[in-house]
Amino acid sequence: MEMDSTQGTKPSIIVRQTEHSRLTSLALAAPGRDLDVADELLSELERASVVVDVDFPGEVVGIGSTVSYETESGQTRTVTLCYPGDADIEQSMVSVMTPIGVALLGLSPGQSINWSGRDGHVHRLTVTCVEAFTPSRAA
Repeated sequence: MEMDSTQGTKPSIIVRQTEHSRLTSLALAAPGRDLDVADELLSELERASVVVDVDFPGEVVGIGSTVSYETESGQTRTVTLCYPGDADIEQSMVSVMTPIGVALLGLSPGQSINWSGRDGHVHRLTVTCVEAFTPSRAA
């Protein structure tokens, strides 16, 4: 379900039940400098379909998923979505408490979304591939 750029409709997203609770708490406790991102995260969580963890599709971006996406300029990037304490841009670990992290949450291959960077510019990305988190990758 791609985003309709002419109407500004966002694609449907899915979030794990345990992540939904933890992310809601994280957003509500965000410090002042992160309020815009926290508000966007809360908005995304409100519109998300929440599923029990065992029913969460492997092709959907969740915490720990490695996702490849294409930018509006045609560049392909691969990152792993993580909680803020695990973020490390040199290791391509992107926090869910960043504008792009919020944008990626809950998407699946083929879905596109517009997102606003910290610089105020609107960007567009399209998810091309999602690798589900597996405990063996966490080592």
